[in-house]
Amino acid sequence: MECLFLLLLFCHGASSVTHRLSVYFTGSLGDRNLPELVGVAMVDEVGVLYCDSNIQRAEPRQNWMTKLMEDDPTQIDWYNNECRESHSFFNNITKDVTLNFNQTEGVHTMQRMFGCEWDDETSVIGGFDQFGYDGEDFITFNLNSKTWIAVRAEAAITKHKWESNRDGLSHTVDHLTQLCPERLRRFLNYGRSFLMRKEVPSVSLLQKTPSSPVSCHATGFYPDRVMMFWRKDGEEIHEGVQCGRTLPNHDGSFQMNVDLNISSVLPKDWKRYDCVFHLCGVKDIIIELDKAQIRTNRKLSSSCSVHSFTHSGFPVLW
Repeated sequence: MECLFLLLLFCHGASSVTHRLSVYFTGSLGDRNLPELVGVAMVDEVGVLYCDSNIQRAEPRQNWMTKLMEDDPTQIDWYNNECRESHSFFNNITKDVTLNFNQTEGVHTMQRMFGCEWDDETSVIGGFDQFGYDGEDFITFNLNSKTWIAVRAEAAITKHKWESNRDGLSHTVDHLTQLCPERLRRFLNYGRSFLMRKEVPSVSLLQKTPSSPVSCHATGFYPDRVMMFWRKDGEEIHEGVQCGRTLPNHDGSFQMNVDLNISSVLPKDWKRYDCVFHLCGVKDIIIELDKAQIRTNRKLSSSCSVHSFTHSGFPVLW
């Protein structure tokens, strides 16, 4: 996939940032090795709360979140209750859905992702709520029409049931447009020094074999709203460039890489290429394509853990 970046749009209104509170639940049925419910809450992709059906309570995952709970004990009481109620809710819905699919045995999972976004300059609010079953989209909420959309035919029964519950429908709308943004703003207030920080990464060139693409790898940056691209003679290029995903590190920072196919690049032309890491408000990090600077598998054998990360694909509460 080519990397297409619009630098001016990326940095336009750098003081305006859309923040996001995401809540993830995963319920398991038929697997005794896993808790029946696991959840995590994330603010701007940073885990802040954890819950599962075994511990039956919500646990802060950041010092500032612990401080918030200490200052307002009713907060932790609310989340503990939410954890217990979500356990019961997931048990019921998973059993209902297995019947819709005519499944009487086996291991099945129900996933939910919901939350809100808030622009700290325009105050525009957005909300989302969607469910997946056994790894596939199942049903999603349309906030504009205030209706549930059955992604799969088997979700039609669930859609009808939930839309018939007018109080439940109203609660979903209120939660996404009022309660969630209020919590998000409070989280941002307590975690401002952590969530609003900017950290520059270490950037290096990596290559598996002499014939492999050269990977420009950045790790340790925050936030994740960054750009990284290859240039030739000072101009951004897209041909022969492959973008990697932005992934989380254990310490709450992020990493990403952008690969350059050098199979058609003559050795004499290497000096015409460089990699640029861009984070608005911070001086660009530029590293030239230089064979002497490339780290190979052999050189990385004793230090590869430096760039290790944890990425589960689908985070498993709120």
